[in-house]
Amino acid sequence: MVKIIQDQIHCQNEYGTLQKVVLCEPQYMEIKEVINDVQKKYKHDNIDRSLAISQHQLFEQTLRNAGVEVIKLKPSKNHPEQVFTRDIGFTLGNRFFISEMANPIRQGEEEILAQWMNEHGLSYMEFSNYSIEGGDVIIDGNRVFIGISDRTCLMAVEALQKELPEFEVIPIPFNSKYLHLDCVFNILSSEDALIYPDALDPEIVNSLASMYHLIEVSEKEQFSMGTNVLSIGQNRVFSLPINQDVNNQLRKHGYEVLEVDFSEIIKSGGSFRCCSMPFVRQ
Repeated sequence: MVKIIQDQIHCQNEYGTLQKVVLCEPQYMEIKEVINDVQKKYKHDNIDRSLAISQHQLFEQTLRNAGVEVIKLKPSKNHPEQVFTRDIGFTLGNRFFISEMANPIRQGEEEILAQWMNEHGLSYMEFSNYSIEGGDVIIDGNRVFIGISDRTCLMAVEALQKELPEFEVIPIPFNSKYLHLDCVFNILSSEDALIYPDALDPEIVNSLASMYHLIEVSEKEQFSMGTNVLSIGQNRVFSLPINQDVNNQLRKHGYEVLEVDFSEIIKSGGSFRCCSMPFVRQ
């Protein structure tokens, strides 16, 4: 039995010490329908599930070794993208939201999460009219950046702003070929952020540069999910070994890089941030 006290659900940023996180093993992971550019490259090779599972298990164990409590959703054979738990829900402050998935291949994942939340007596809010996915939601203090693309619509942003008047909700349009905002922008600390600037309007890049020191990710390393790192607090960041330039830049800026091979899982277009849904950061 997983024990979670409702008032312990808390995330105020993307870089506080991660204490509780939700994962889902890629037991049924498969490229059934191409829904992003990364999947186009690998649709014929598809996913080696046994390798994906072993890589995911190493990720899980490394999280546990770092002191993170891991909560696991049961995989469903009807949901080949369920490993990307970030998208199905998100925590803002002390409130938890269940997403409204835009793509039919992912619809139903949120129902599994809602059932799990109900079984554990946890309250949440749902978006029933407007699509919004957690990969487009990035929080830093009283700011919430929301990516606007094919997966998250502006009406969802407006609804979220009404629900959370204490936050400044900032819409960030970007090229939707990159799927989610966290594939092109990711906050590392109160000072630093990773960015793939070509996916955003120059005015937006300039605006973000006024808030953070932006560490640029190359086109090559964006394709291998260089922006989609996971911060777990105390300047520790999960990143792929193949993204050497990103990792070197992170180290130069004082981050400890936890390199875990996720090469099979990123074939479906997501990496460490996509595969983790934080419940508690302190």
